[in-house]
Amino acid sequence: MHRQWTREDQSFDAMLAAARRIATEVAAPQAASVDAQARFPTETLAALREAGLLSAGVPREFGGAGCTLSQQAQLCSTLAQACGSSAMVLAMHYIQLACIARHGQGSEFFRGYMQDIVQHQYLLASMTSEVGTFGETRMSICAVEREGGRFVLNKDATTGSYCAHADAILVTARRDKDAPSGDQVLVLVRREDCTLTQTTSWDTLGMRGTCSPGFKLESAGADEQVLPGDYADSSAETMVPYSHILWASLWWGIAADAVGKAANFVRGQARQKPGTVPPTGARLSEVVRQLQDMKQLWQSAATAYDAMVTDDSAREELHAMGWALRLNNLKISCSDTAPQLVHKALQIVGILGYKNDSPFSLGRQYRDSLSGSLMISNDRIAAKSAAMLMIYKDVN
Repeated sequence: MHRQWTREDQSFDAMLAAARRIATEVAAPQAASVDAQARFPTETLAALREAGLLSAGVPREFGGAGCTLSQQAQLCSTLAQACGSSAMVLAMHYIQLACIARHGQGSEFFRGYMQDIVQHQYLLASMTSEVGTFGETRMSICAVEREGGRFVLNKDATTGSYCAHADAILVTARRDKDAPSGDQVLVLVRREDCTLTQTTSWDTLGMRGTCSPGFKLESAGADEQVLPGDYADSSAETMVPYSHILWASLWWGIAADAVGKAANFVRGQARQKPGTVPPTGARLSEVVRQLQDMKQLWQSAATAYDAMVTDDSAREELHAMGWALRLNNLKISCSDTAPQLVHKALQIVGILGYKNDSPFSLGRQYRDSLSGSLMISNDRIAAKSAAMLMIYKDVN
């Protein structure tokens, strides 16, 4: 793709309008097929590329739209109301892009790569899991091996989120073969410079279109493709907050889709008996209130983050225990609430929501929403919060 994006194209209003159009005209019609076949949402990604939405997070000085985290969350939540898998791919792409945009500006290679993302609308994937680390992303067994300005990096990942469909993968690894497991870096591996051997299947209950089986990665490249700095910093300052906030926004989007169907169902009942409120109206009122509460959680966290990253003196707050606890609570709360709201929407709609061939069907939304508490287990996050609370005193 070599389209030149205009300032009008990259205004947030234009990007949000494009996301709404893609959700309605492309993602929603393809969502059932993506889910049933567990296939990658190729049509939606093609539309996102055509609209220039994959470079939303690239700073304006490198040709991107310079969208804030709050704005990227709105884009993800909009798409999630049509297809949870498509929104998850977009969210994870934005997470990786943010790591480059916030931590790669001191590198000539990454400055140029951001311009390439704008021009070609590259899709970025993630590979942070590894066989033997038992889900702990802040530990690596594999290491970057460097010689003569080049690196070799091989990794056996338990999950490779849509890696077979991405243009590049950001991979965590030990800084070198002598580094301890927690001394990690992020490495940009271009798809043409690696071999992926699939090791597991991806036949899941929900989020089937994310196509995230395990892979063995064999790769090589130039040293300049190693993101400057420590992964510990990019994780705390960017990857973790972007992950929890963007994921929360898309879980809300899935729940909003379900609640929207319930609302349409109740309105249909009301039209059958004009002047009366159906018995399901009170249930709908309660679920809408809970949906609004959920939205406030991720929106306020995104606003707080955007304020912190524009203030150099506030960088330390991103490493503070209070902020880490807030993000943990956001993730647990929203991932638990989403399936509860979909379930309540199902109770309102009844058997028509239970049937897969009904316009009110909620099976896919239910199954997709269940993934939230499992993507980085809520039990693992709660245990970390409990450990922090043993020494953190300001719990108000």
